[in-house]
Amino acid sequence: MTPDPVPAPPPAQPPAKPENLLINLACNVAIPAVLMAQLSKETRLGPVWGLIVALLFPLGYGLYDFVARRKTNALSVLGFVGILVSGTFGVLKLGGFWFAVKDAAIPSLIGVALLVTMRSREPLVKTIFYNDTIMDVPRIEAALRERGTGGGFMALLRRCSILIALAFFVSGALGFGLARYLLRSPGGTPEFNAELAKMHWLSVPVIMVPVMAMMMVALWRLTRGLRALTGLTTDEIYKSEPGKK
Repeated sequence: MTPDPVPAPPPAQPPAKPENLLINLACNVAIPAVLMAQLSKETRLGPVWGLIVALLFPLGYGLYDFVARRKTNALSVLGFVGILVSGTFGVLKLGGFWFAVKDAAIPSLIGVALLVTMRSREPLVKTIFYNDTIMDVPRIEAALRERGTGGGFMALLRRCSILIALAFFVSGALGFGLARYLLRSPGGTPEFNAELAKMHWLSVPVIMVPVMAMMMVALWRLTRGLRALTGLTTDEIYKSEPGKK
C-alpha cells in the first residue's frame, strides 16, 4: 500500500512592511489638523466639508496600512476619532471647555487601557513598543525561553506600562490646560478657529515634547531590562534593515 504523500508546508508569509513613522504622524495628526483649521472657514469649504476632507487622511492611511501590513493602525484610529470629535464640536459651535475635555479624555482613556491590560497576556504596551516592526520578537522570545526569564519579562512590561500610562495622563492634563488657556472666543467664530489652529501647533512643544521624553525613558528602561533578561545586545534586540548590523 502506497503511503499518502506528505503535504507540503504552507508558503511562508512575507514579513510585514515596515511603517514610516513620519508619514504616519503626518497623515494622522499634522495634515488633518491643518486642513480642519484652514478649510473649515466659511469662506472656504465650511465646517462640514472641512471636517470630511480632514477625516479622509487618517481613514485613507488606516485602510492603506491595513492592506499593506494586515494590522489595524492604532494612530489612525485615534486620529480619526480625534478629528471627528473636534469637527463635530466645531459644527455644533461648542465652546473651548468641551475641546479641553476631549483633549484630556482621549489620552487619559489610553492610559487607563494600558493599566487595565498590563496584567493580561497581551498588555497594550506590546502594541506600542514590543512588536515585530521595532524589535526582533522571535529572537527575544527564544532567549527568554532559554534563560527561563519569562516571568521577569512580564513584570518588566507591567512597569513600562505604568510609565507609558503616566505619559498619557500627563498628555491629557497638559492638553486640558492648553485648551482652557487658548480657546477663549465663542465656538464657530473665525477667532475661535484661529485659536484652535494655534493650539494644534503649540501642542507640539507644550505636549508632545515632554510626553515623548517620558516615552523615551520607558523605551530605555524596556531595552535595559531586555538586555538583562535575554543576554542580547541592543543591536540584537532591535530589528535592522537587511545587510545592516
